[in-house]
Amino acid sequence: MNSAYRDVIFVNDFTLFRAWLIALGISLVGANLIEDLGLMGELGLRRGVFAPVAAIVGGYLFGIGMVIAGGCGSGVLYKQGEGQFAAFVATTGFVTAILATIFGPLAPINSFLRSYRVSVGVDEWGDPISNPALWNIIGSTPTIKWIVIAVIVAIIIPVVLKGKPFAKGPKKGWSWSVGGALIGMVLVFSWWASYYWGGQARGLSFTGPLAEFVMFVFMADSHARFDPMFNVFGIGNISWGALYVLGVPIGAYISAKKLKEFKLTTPREASELVRVFAGGLVMGVGAVFAGG
Repeated sequence: MNSAYRDVIFVNDFTLFRAWLIALGISLVGANLIEDLGLMGELGLRRGVFAPVAAIVGGYLFGIGMVIAGGCGSGVLYKQGEGQFAAFVATTGFVTAILATIFGPLAPINSFLRSYRVSVGVDEWGDPISNPALWNIIGSTPTIKWIVIAVIVAIIIPVVLKGKPFAKGPKKGWSWSVGGALIGMVLVFSWWASYYWGGQARGLSFTGPLAEFVMFVFMADSHARFDPMFNVFGIGNISWGALYVLGVPIGAYISAKKLKEFKLTTPREASELVRVFAGGLVMGVGAVFAGG
């Protein structure tokens, strides 16, 4: 996220943004399709409530934080796998703020901001929808849903094609188009897998799972609010979401080693570590306010 938007704004390069659009389009179609097929139980995608004030404030803070920290929630995790110590420091700030905002002194502010909720449209029983999807603005029938999705995909396709996604890829690693497509498919798979093995459909958010992982490490209990937990060798209870967080730096390490890009690095100036830690703090607060 950070790199995609940064490149568009500062160097007018849409490559990573187009990769993000591919992932978005595939996950939008795929996730809603498996929901309609009943592959994620009765709760389906578990869309969040529409709290516009919290979303705007949280999103703005998250945007500031990820630029200062040098990466978004997933970015600071995968950069650890590449050997970047600064990313570890940013992650420390990130999870500190998450816990402080969910359980600590900032929790009342979070509750206050998220108390302003707006319903959009009505469901099949005529009740207001407090956790709306985009199509609920104009209707709630399956036909309207898929028309809206089709329109969004139709907008995405020409933007993606302008970047020549089928051109020959780089000499090392995957092309941006293949990377975006694979991420989109992993997103769809995560919804089904988290329901099938974890009991609740859950996407690839890093805010809650990271907090659950740290809670397990320090308290032997993930304190997951939604996911069922299981006991690990009698040590304590952990959620599936907390385990998935571990996969990101491990996967990044394997990839970096294969591409011969792994290198242990640390900033030359201590002030850089202070900066990324502060960015992680701001990003963590914003992530909780915005709901992910």
